[in-house]
Amino acid sequence: MSELALLGGKKAKTKPFPLWPHFDDAERKALNDVLESRVWWRTPGTKTLEFEQAFARFHGSRHGIAVTNGTAALEVTVAALGIGQDDEVIVPDFTFVATASAVLFANALPVLVDVLPDTYCIDPKLVEAAITSRTKAIIAVHMGGHPADLDGLADLAKRKGVALIEDSSHAHASEWRSRRIGTYGVAGTFSFQSSKLMTAGEGGMIISNDDSFERNARSVHDCGRMPGEWFYSHFIYGSNYRLSEWQGAVLMAQLGRLDEQTRRRHQNARVLDRELSKIPGITPQKLDERCTRNGQYAYIFHVDKKDFAGISTERFIEAMNAEGIPNQASYPPLHELHMFRNGEYRKCLSEAAGKQEHRFLKDSFPNTRRAAWETVWIPQPALLGDEQDMHEIVAAIRKIQANARALAVQGTPVHAAR
Repeated sequence: MSELALLGGKKAKTKPFPLWPHFDDAERKALNDVLESRVWWRTPGTKTLEFEQAFARFHGSRHGIAVTNGTAALEVTVAALGIGQDDEVIVPDFTFVATASAVLFANALPVLVDVLPDTYCIDPKLVEAAITSRTKAIIAVHMGGHPADLDGLADLAKRKGVALIEDSSHAHASEWRSRRIGTYGVAGTFSFQSSKLMTAGEGGMIISNDDSFERNARSVHDCGRMPGEWFYSHFIYGSNYRLSEWQGAVLMAQLGRLDEQTRRRHQNARVLDRELSKIPGITPQKLDERCTRNGQYAYIFHVDKKDFAGISTERFIEAMNAEGIPNQASYPPLHELHMFRNGEYRKCLSEAAGKQEHRFLKDSFPNTRRAAWETVWIPQPALLGDEQDMHEIVAAIRKIQANARALAVQGTPVHAAR
């Protein structure tokens, strides 16, 4: 019998990782305060406003607008910038679909470009090559918590006169040159969905230091109202993206732990960097020296199957899960999604734009494909463990490598040890 848990052996990891989401009496009190106040709606309430201001201040921003989710944060941002039909927005091919769908929601075209081979963040050189007279914005995704090249992208956006949006759904409290992300562009967007670095189940945030943008975004998120005007005045097209008092209260409590949790995640990830780099075939996501703190939404590493008896990434992940190490699925390349392959995305565009040939449908995106299909993601709650947990992760991966040949010859796993 193989030593691997997937093939009937014992799990390498038996000590449980920290539970997620984390909560304590701070959340209980916050929810009870809202309950007893009977003010559950954001508009007359104070909890969500307090959270907006605190989250913005934490990231070095003057303005924060809390919204229903991270997708909404992108949609409101794109709308507030006046992006619309026949406009283009450059986005990385390696990201969650919302980065592109928020652009389509505005009837604009998301122009997909490849990512860098080591950080898996958007490649600034390819961004520059993709800019046309119709380009209105660049959306940089801080993949896994690691900031995109904010030096190169901010300079490029300024030179070309386009907006830089930071999709920071993975990167709460991440830092670039010791400055927190989210304010290198006109806006930073965040998600508070259940897997994120702080959560209320759902929720989102937009931060900005641009007063004009903030006024537009706040109006878009609140039915076209303008601050200080009569409640039933509606000045622009908007919708209801407001966050509730319940979520604002919970997120305020979550924010109180973010700094310490980020410190722990970053520190534990560096232990994994050091130890996993010693294993042939394992290459951790690069930590750019300008990234002074990584929020680490996930710990991402590439697996070279040649050093693991040729087993697939899926087989590696099966074995890792069986050993007691959790996994989070990587994103597929955007250009391979059904809505792009079957042409459904064209229905969001103008008639002329919908009939055009779009180069990204023919591009190969080698770095995105490698990142999507050959990397493994360990979710952020595991990084809230202690150093022993990190060494046990390493030991589990070494165990998989030592027994990889057995995985390669066994077609169907027996069962995972319980």
